[in-house]
Amino acid sequence: MLKKITFAVVVAGLLAGCAQGLSPVGLGLITDVKGPITATGATGSKTGTACANTILGLVNEGDASIEAAKAAGGISVVASADYHTQGFYPFVGETCVIVTGQ
Repeated sequence: MLKKITFAVVVAGLLAGCAQGLSPVGLGLITDVKGPITATGATGSKTGTACANTILGLVNEGDASIEAAKAAGGISVVASADYHTQGFYPFVGETCVIVTGQ
């Protein structure tokens, strides 16, 4: 019995860092949430998106920075920046930054 408990604790500990992203409500088995990063008094009709992905917390790639989202949308003045996190814990995850502005 002690071996099973120890095994469960070890596996939970190993998976604790896998496929995580931003979430205003925490991470669940299936995550699909959006939340704010920042907003300014500026307005704008352009939108840019930049994403980063993870597989098992072992393979992580992408640039989900505000700068990358600005470049993708041709934005020089930021009106707002939000994020969108999706995933199936602990296997895959994606966090995107969505920037609006001029």
